[in-house]
Amino acid sequence: MPRRTKPTSRRWPSCSPPPFPAIRPMIGTKSVLLLIGLLWVVPAWAQHQQPAPHRGPSDIKQYIEQLEKPEREKDQKPDEVVKALEITDYMTIADIGAGSGYFTRKFVWAVQDKGMVYAVDVEPAMLKYNEDMIEHLHTPYNAKFIVSKPNDPMLPAGAVDLVFICNTYHHLEKRADYLKRVKASLTKKGRVAIIDFYHDDRSGTLGFPKDHLVPQETVVKEMAEAGYTLAKEHTFLPRQYFLEFIVGEKPKAGGE
Repeated sequence: MPRRTKPTSRRWPSCSPPPFPAIRPMIGTKSVLLLIGLLWVVPAWAQHQQPAPHRGPSDIKQYIEQLEKPEREKDQKPDEVVKALEITDYMTIADIGAGSGYFTRKFVWAVQDKGMVYAVDVEPAMLKYNEDMIEHLHTPYNAKFIVSKPNDPMLPAGAVDLVFICNTYHHLEKRADYLKRVKASLTKKGRVAIIDFYHDDRSGTLGFPKDHLVPQETVVKEMAEAGYTLAKEHTFLPRQYFLEFIVGEKPKAGGE
């Protein structure tokens, strides 16, 4: 069953979640030892979906701190991203490669207990941290934390209005199969939003070779081959492309 907090009258004036306490990953030593060979150094504010060969072992606490660095907000522009996605109260959103919950918290705050958020990740420890931090929102919510497979997001069929994939697309294995499984999870008017680093100088210094990235035109091509159509392209992120896809053909202007 989805996790639901008790209703509270506490609210913050901003549309963004309230500030969070200092990063204190609630993960035991055993979990760290089990995951030490699986976690990887990332650029200061990149999310993750699965281990990638260009990364070296990293302590999970350090990894989460990197994901949650305040300076990430300058280039990632999370509030602008959420606004651009035109999220409504009753939407069901899947955050694939949710990591520490950087965007999961934004989505939970946006839909609260009227909608549903699926946080999807291959690392159970990251999902545990994600869930623990959502408790600090002090707001009613519906969320489910899914330990996925590298080749399957494990989402329910026909249930998701928006699939969000941030800094994760270039990690996905067997993308054609993965994208078909994502498509099966979408509602009739469901969308897929993909944000990832540019393959060229626009992405700046990332801390890993850029040949591991997937160029924007390749993403569009692969999505088309999987049955998607590019519906929108947002250009306000300085280091990343931001694309929205729908299933099938794009509706004509005027509903014709």
